[in-house]
Amino acid sequence: MQKWSLALALAASALSAPALAQPAPAAAQKLHVDMQYFTLANGLKVVLARDEIAPTVTIAVYYGIGFRVEPRERTGFAHLFEHLMFQGSKHAPKGVFDKTVTNSGGINNGSTRFDFTNYYEVLPSSALDRMLWLEADRMANPVIDQTVLENQQGVVGNEVKVNVINQPYSTWPWIDLPMLANTNWYNSHNFYGDLKEIEAATVPDAKSFFEAFYRPSNAVMVIAGDLDYAATRATIEKYFGPIPKKPAVVQPDISEPRQTAEKFRSRVDALAPKPGYAAGYHVPERGTPEWYAMGLIDQILLQGDDSRLYTKLVQQTGIAGEIGGGINGDLGNMFNYRGPMLWSFSFTHDPTHTPAQITKAVDEVIEELRSKPVTAAELARAKTKMRSDLYGEIDGSGRIGLVDLLAVHALFDNDPQAINRIEDGFATVTPALIQKTAQEYLRKTNRSVYVVEPGAAAKGAAAEGGK
Repeated sequence: MQKWSLALALAASALSAPALAQPAPAAAQKLHVDMQYFTLANGLKVVLARDEIAPTVTIAVYYGIGFRVEPRERTGFAHLFEHLMFQGSKHAPKGVFDKTVTNSGGINNGSTRFDFTNYYEVLPSSALDRMLWLEADRMANPVIDQTVLENQQGVVGNEVKVNVINQPYSTWPWIDLPMLANTNWYNSHNFYGDLKEIEAATVPDAKSFFEAFYRPSNAVMVIAGDLDYAATRATIEKYFGPIPKKPAVVQPDISEPRQTAEKFRSRVDALAPKPGYAAGYHVPERGTPEWYAMGLIDQILLQGDDSRLYTKLVQQTGIAGEIGGGINGDLGNMFNYRGPMLWSFSFTHDPTHTPAQITKAVDEVIEELRSKPVTAAELARAKTKMRSDLYGEIDGSGRIGLVDLLAVHALFDNDPQAINRIEDGFATVTPALIQKTAQEYLRKTNRSVYVVEPGAAAKGAAAEGGK
């Protein structure tokens, strides 16, 4: 789903710290990101977060268009259009954007997710002004013509063939499981794209897609790093302010009904050397107390060698060699989506273990959490692990994790300051809330299981995982 730039010239170590107070030895200190948040007259939301850790900036533009919102009969179009946006703009022909980034010693990239498409650059702060000019021209005047479209149809089509169709496990579980668990087309279609539909796209289709979704009122710009608030705001207003205002995008109904019966599906994968087992459960609405509890349930059941499922399935029974997953674990994290989502896990295993045996072992772990309150010690450990993961995300190379959290809270909630309250949401979770959440959301009738049967003979050390 990503378009990778040329070689990295900035040392990752120089970009690893975000715009926040250094993690404190004192437990009383909490995450605090200094920021300014404003909206231009044309609807573009802007978040600025200043730090003095390195003379670099991270610029990101998030558009409220992802897999879920792409038009019917144009599956994969959100991903295709992500590629089109790298093909030059009216005043910066193809290649100028990338060369500007790499010649300054930076990187750029983009990706398509469930609920957004994003583009970002990490580069010296001295390049901020010209990079903002380029981003504004891309937002206002991308080149969309037959040459560009055909070229990128070929690129995306090749990605589908190489990364999906001709790979063992292919769409399992990251596409297969949502398609099984969800009933709303927006949540359950093949978002990587049907080759026939990708190839059928026309230039008018692409221009219509741009007009519908790539507008300031459907976007957030985040800039984090070595910047001056007043000067940066003035530059943004200078370059982005003239882009015409358009109405806000009306988002489709992506709600899902409460699942009331367990779902099961299996298929033979001709390239898979080992069987695969994946299970997914619908999670509480994002931002609710139960959602925070589900994040800690994920830590208790799945994350780390001390988690209950890892202990049962890997250490005690030897069913799996590894196990992975989480809330939105295949295409992001528990924060960067809007709408319905699954908590899921998956692994490959030896054929000596049947799906029924695996499900029995999983049920033993799940039902214990549903029937018995967690201890204060285990809950405290889960909160510590979650806090560590949160800081690890924010402290990631290039401030990418920090920018992502700021962007999605602005885009989905109109509240980037929510990043400073994330720890509070987890801190208030109690053993009683953990059990209540588990009883509703870890029901067997809220579960979907997708099994892959191997069609290829096992070869030596088979690859673990399905993505």
